[in-house]
Amino acid sequence: MRARLARLARELAKFGTVGAFGFLVNVAVFNLCIRTLELATVRSGVIATAAAICTNYLGNRYWTYRGADKSRVRRELSLFLCFSGIGLVIENGVLAFSHYGLDLTSPLADNLAKNVVGLGVATVFRFWSYRSWVFRYAVESPAETPVESPAAAAGTAEPPAPEPQPAGGMLPGGPAGRRVPAQAPSAGVLRFTAEEEGEHRRELLQ
Repeated sequence: MRARLARLARELAKFGTVGAFGFLVNVAVFNLCIRTLELATVRSGVIATAAAICTNYLGNRYWTYRGADKSRVRRELSLFLCFSGIGLVIENGVLAFSHYGLDLTSPLADNLAKNVVGLGVATVFRFWSYRSWVFRYAVESPAETPVESPAAAAGTAEPPAPEPQPAGGMLPGGPAGRRVPAQAPSAGVLRFTAEEEGEHRRELLQ
């Protein structure tokens, strides 16, 4: 449990670093579109979020989840765009509600609605969806991965277990490879206990 929590903490730190850089891109592009290009508020928000999505994908793909299976790039990218699109709707939905629904149209209100409230909710959703679906093969527990034995890792095969010898029936080793019957103990052979055998030897020595 401690190892899994430490791994999750490192993952959150990397994801947060990438998200912070994406946040800067988001804010810069959003204010550039509104003040310099004089685009509509929600349109500017969509363009800014799209730019941040591209930045976040590169950062998460090649740093946060760089251990993900690279043979699944097409599927991974499709899922990333799908969940990022949902995050885009969440983020700019809050902006549209604040700007048009609540009539909070000042630049400060727009930035708070989009880049604080909307982006905060969308970031939680993105983190859950990215690690659960998009980059899931990079965050699986090491305990779920089959571990090779030391002999297999060294490239040597383990010696086969010795073949058990049957107590009765047929035994190998006969002429021309034939199996010969196992000899059962003779009924006429006398068996002594340890004390009787020792007494018998003393009598012979006397």
